Amino acid sequence: MFGPIVITLLLIVVGAVPYALWVTWKKPSGPARWAVIGIAATLAAYGAGTVYGLAFTNPLDICGDKTGDGVYMDALRDYSLTSVDVDSFPPSVTCHWTGDHSTEVVWPWAPPLLYAGLACSVVCFSLLLINRHKRRRTPHDHGLEA
Repeated sequence: MFGPIVITLLLIVVGAVPYALWVTWKKPSGPARWAVIGIAATLAAYGAGTVYGLAFTNPLDICGDKTGDGVYMDALRDYSLTSVDVDSFPPSVTCHWTGDHSTEVVWPWAPPLLYAGLACSVVCFSLLLINRHKRRRTPHDHGLEA
């Protein structure tokens, strides 16, 4: 149940080391740093939202536990699984149970973090491109003074 959040936190901790080394050695601009943070947040949210690929490879196992007779049941054993809807973007795994009962498996923080990371990345990459374009258009001082 807490697998995606533990994996996400582990990936953040593991990714923080190269990020810290990059910031320390290269001294990137603010927009460059925020673009990388936005990309990392997007990847973490998408990974957690798809339960790190299990939503695409075996969605039945995400929804319920398989009993001895091959029926997938919910944790409380009150309902049996009838179908699973998997959407890739934004990530969504909806489990449909008997008795018209449905549950969403994706953590509620994953889609907002995904959109926030995408927005952050797009804005920062735009700023980087605008700054690069401005630097190319400004005349450079070639050391010629009158």
